[in-house]
Amino acid sequence: MPKIKTHSGSKKRFSLTKSGLVKRAHANKSHILTKKNTKRKRGLRQGAYADVTNAATVKRMIPYK
Repeated sequence: MPKIKTHSGSKKRFSLTKSGLVKRAHANKSHILTKKNTKRKRGLRQGAYADVTNAATVKRMIPYK
């Protein structure tokens, strides 16, 4: 069997935890930051986990990570 190619966009956006959860970053933290209040921006810094419904798809896209 040949190796599976890793999805280039996914390998930059997701990582896996030791327990197998898919770790992701919050969106809306790249521009127009003057309109967003400090509390909201601080919350967006924190990592989050991908939803269970999307986790299997993401894991298929990053098989060797």
